[in-house]
Amino acid sequence: MYTPAGFTPAHRIAATAPDDALAFAYTGAKLVVGGPPEAPAPPTLGALRAAGIEGDLHGLGTLAGVPCVAVTLAENAVVPPTYAAHGLRSLFGRLPEPLLALAARAFQVCDWHRTHRYCGRCGSPTRDRADERAKECPSCGLVAYPRVSPAMMTLVTRGHELLLGRSARFAPGVYSALAGFVEPGETIEDCIRREVREEVGVEVDGIAYFASQSWAFPHSLMIAYTAEYAGGEIRLDDPEIEDARWFALDALPTLPSPLSIARRLIEATADRLRAGGSHSPRGGGG
Repeated sequence: MYTPAGFTPAHRIAATAPDDALAFAYTGAKLVVGGPPEAPAPPTLGALRAAGIEGDLHGLGTLAGVPCVAVTLAENAVVPPTYAAHGLRSLFGRLPEPLLALAARAFQVCDWHRTHRYCGRCGSPTRDRADERAKECPSCGLVAYPRVSPAMMTLVTRGHELLLGRSARFAPGVYSALAGFVEPGETIEDCIRREVREEVGVEVDGIAYFASQSWAFPHSLMIAYTAEYAGGEIRLDDPEIEDARWFALDALPTLPSPLSIARRLIEATADRLRAGGSHSPRGGGG
């Protein structure tokens, strides 16, 4: 996910949010959309109101001058027959990418709002701060911001081979770059070396930054790198890794969605190696 062209972020909304605002409304982890199944679209806030769908509003900003809001609905909200509620992944390839990126942003805001209604220190109900996107406890003063969990992704190369792994939760046949969450006290580079060692038993060096991507499942920031093989044999000790192997550039397996940074990382690295390049590619913004 990325910040769409023409989007200006903002957390404030007018006292009466306009009916023409695009509404990214979530019941649990499902986005409410209208339109035909092959071309779904987020409704306007006025259309939601007319359908009797109400929830907590959160400002997102404007897209080409059009206000955009996130809407947190009840977990068991009833969606009228003219609308449908879908998980975000199921909308890949059907919802235009700029709207998909804003839907992902809205999900993270709604998820944070839903899970921070009470103070994590004293249990009192929280309130929104007016000057920033944050929850404040009126009893003890604790301030909670939307959660962002940094995670590394790394593609290990050995000559003209790529080290790819698969998790049991992947679609059949799909392999991807290795990934893992950063632990307290670690740098990204520390995390890369540890995760690669833990997941496949391989040592790496030559770590180089590629790009980053906000990934709303549920609140990750994926930070992608390439790394060079430095020793060891593949050994699967991590229960999350079902299989891992070296793939030749002309025999790559099924890869992740084109919307993911993993796909861009793998394709850019493969193209560089085919062209005889030796420096890590840069992937630009998310």
